[in-house]
Amino acid sequence: MNDLPSWLTALVALVIPGFGDPPALVFNGYVEADYLYVAPSSPGRITAIDAREGQTVSAGQRLVTLEDTTQRAAFRAAEANVALASANLDNLKTGSREAEIEVIRASLANAEAEQHLAKTTRDRSLQLLERGLVPPAKVDSDQARLASANALVAELKAQLHVAELPARNAQLLAAKAALDGARAELDRAQSDLLERVITVPVAGTVDRLYFDVGEVAATGAPVLSLYQPDRLRVIFFVPEPLRASLALGADLPVSCDGCPDGLSASLSRLAPNPQYTPPILYSREERARLVFRAEAVIADAKGLLPGQPVTIGPKP
Repeated sequence: MNDLPSWLTALVALVIPGFGDPPALVFNGYVEADYLYVAPSSPGRITAIDAREGQTVSAGQRLVTLEDTTQRAAFRAAEANVALASANLDNLKTGSREAEIEVIRASLANAEAEQHLAKTTRDRSLQLLERGLVPPAKVDSDQARLASANALVAELKAQLHVAELPARNAQLLAAKAALDGARAELDRAQSDLLERVITVPVAGTVDRLYFDVGEVAATGAPVLSLYQPDRLRVIFFVPEPLRASLALGADLPVSCDGCPDGLSASLSRLAPNPQYTPPILYSREERARLVFRAEAVIADAKGLLPGQPVTIGPKP
């Protein structure tokens, strides 16, 4: 009989809406995560996966390694091109090599000696011609020899001057541009090589792996997905009469089977348009009827066939 007033109140509340205590703001929902899909920026065959589903990973940790034979070859070629362009620029700045300059100097010294000998011979022939001891043809021959020696000395002096000069400005600018281009190509090759290793962008938990070692991952195709455990959301559905009672930023208590007490969530979004029914019914009355998929690896599958029914657990 003690329960009669409450029973009557409940009965009247069913007949007369609004009678009795206002209903508590209790909603049914589920937890959802914002997933981050990690994908390569260029296609390649997977050579290693350093993560497993359910593993907690930290930012910067190696996750997936792609085959990098082509990228390593391109990187070495780019390094060689930079070395070549740098050596060419240094050579143009300093002029010819010292050994080449020494050869020209030696040739010039020999030509100057020949010039001195030719001049001495010509002068002696002129003295002898005045005394009538040599024919004029001898003087002409010595004069020609001296002119040839003078020309050779002048040529070698010009060669030495050119060898000691640096390159012209246009050549230096072209060499500098070639070096800049080679360095840019080296940076690109290094970037391509580094991208063959996929690392964790943010700390989180690996949710699913979509590829195995040996498979080829396409550009932009997710290799795995992960989520941040500290950024979970609660999805629930509010009846139309109670929508006005909620405001963005409101703190709502959260509870579940086996969860610790004191959980709460801050309301971050209310949909502007209604929907007639939630996609999945998560009522407290139906919670016990929910089932969850599980997988177990058989240690010794000898004699078993695909599709064969089995019982998991002790025999009755």
